Amino acid sequence: MRSIWRGAVSFGLVSIGVKLYSATEDHDVKFHQVHKTDGGRVKYRRVCSVDGEEIEYRDIAKGYELPDGQLVVLTDEDLEELPLGSKHEIEVLQFVDQAEIDPVHFEKTYYLEPEGTATRPYVLLRSALEKAGQVAITKIAIRQRESLAAMRVRDGVLVLHTMRWPDEIRTPSFGFLDEDVTAKPAELAMAESLISTMSGTFDVSAFTDDYKEAMTALLEAKQAGGHVVAPEETESDDDGGAVVDLMSALRRSVERAGKKPAESDESDESDGEGPSEKPAPAKKAAARKAAPAKKATPAKKAPAKKAPAAKAAAKSA
Repeated sequence: MRSIWRGAVSFGLVSIGVKLYSATEDHDVKFHQVHKTDGGRVKYRRVCSVDGEEIEYRDIAKGYELPDGQLVVLTDEDLEELPLGSKHEIEVLQFVDQAEIDPVHFEKTYYLEPEGTATRPYVLLRSALEKAGQVAITKIAIRQRESLAAMRVRDGVLVLHTMRWPDEIRTPSFGFLDEDVTAKPAELAMAESLISTMSGTFDVSAFTDDYKEAMTALLEAKQAGGHVVAPEETESDDDGGAVVDLMSALRRSVERAGKKPAESDESDESDGEGPSEKPAPAKKAAARKAAPAKKATPAKKAPAKKAPAAKAAAKSA
């Protein structure tokens, strides 16, 4: 795992150096947008709606739209100057029973690892939380967004759950709530009997993602039947086009140069989920192996290269 945040847990006068890791990862089957006739990747360009010019990523800022339609533009420098006390500190504000926290407030889950010589105070806080049977309410800022967070112990590790602010929780306003509808005693008794019959000990491993398994089987069947394509990417002198996943593009560029991507302690959260990025080199290896077979028929390959250029010329016109 790769840490996405570094700082300290402030517990009274005790400061505990920690690293933050994402506790979950996405195992959904991921797709790219491609041209269905030849499998070519669909790319996007950043174009200004005012002058129609294509702009580079470094020239993009954040804009807040006012009620009258005008924009307040904020740069990275403006955001860095904001006084954010929880940027590198997790301050313990209060201790509460976990049952007092409605799960609707929970957002994302992270692991905390002690850093350097902070193991002893880390174990002290962990042991105190376990003995008290409570969770710590804290504040933390990740990527310039401050959140409340609940810190508890799980499998000997301090776990942090970021939480929604009260004004971010919607109030349900459904028509049936105003209707005078009650359950009949006989129906209620039958429902309670059904609940009792289906009750058991929760074991998450007993449940499966049927859709993902079916999708995986479909992809394997397509591959076994030869329904695969290995489109040859054409290099473009126009570097303004940006693929959907910028980090993947940068990583591929470094890999082509024969270097490993440099690891960083502070990176985007999605970059911290390493397992989901590993399949990419295998796909590229397959594409490279298929490339020599295409070189044997140069007459057919030349028109394919000209087609994207013709499309680009038509768009620019």
